[in-house]
Amino acid sequence: MSDATVRIPVCWSSAQDTNVGMVRNVNEDSILSQTETQLWAVADGMGGYEAGNVASELIVKTLSSVTVNPVLNELIDNVEDRLIDVNNRIREYADTALDGRTIGSTVVTLIIKGQVGVCLWAGDSRLYRYRDHQLMQLSRDHSQVAELVMQGVISPDEAENHPKSNIITRAIGASQDVCIDINVFSARIGDIFLLCSDGLYNMVAKDEIIKTIAGMPIHQAVGVLIQKALDKGANDNVSVILVKGEKGKL
Repeated sequence: MSDATVRIPVCWSSAQDTNVGMVRNVNEDSILSQTETQLWAVADGMGGYEAGNVASELIVKTLSSVTVNPVLNELIDNVEDRLIDVNNRIREYADTALDGRTIGSTVVTLIIKGQVGVCLWAGDSRLYRYRDHQLMQLSRDHSQVAELVMQGVISPDEAENHPKSNIITRAIGASQDVCIDINVFSARIGDIFLLCSDGLYNMVAKDEIIKTIAGMPIHQAVGVLIQKALDKGANDNVSVILVKGEKGKL
């Protein structure tokens, strides 16, 4: 890669939407899309818990106050600190308003600075990167099934229809202490990042996601991906954010 290539600025645009799905009465997903701060997030309120939508909305509201910071490490620390703080506030809300009943939410975030991307997450909402006709998962599910795959107990194919596929091992608000995982990776012109809740990837096959992302503008692709999930029954809320890097002006 030449020095000239490195200096080419990347302009990041995004498109997003969320849908209650075909079964649920309440949308417990919340999304954040801020191109000005180059911060995106999907939060999925934990199904079966009281007021999961309150938890996901509080996460997104907290992250929305993150301000522009040219120093990447400081921005990462800021996002992580806010997620830890909102973990405490969700637990306080559950104690005072819900008699101590557990509420929580998964979260996956994307930060981009120049040609560096960062993912911070807890739970099984996912971040993917589409590049060179390949879709790579950049987050790792915090779930019982994912742990079984890592241990070699079951195969990735067996994991897809495993009866415990909906049991997560980490979420914001679910326990007194929360550990936020962080992954750092390259981000370049032509990349498309996909943030989504499990309502998408549990319904729409990976090859269909690739075909949709590769075949149309991101604003159109978001609607098509959600519609594909709805067409297949969408037994959960569905949230999709697409972020694309294009050549900026020198």
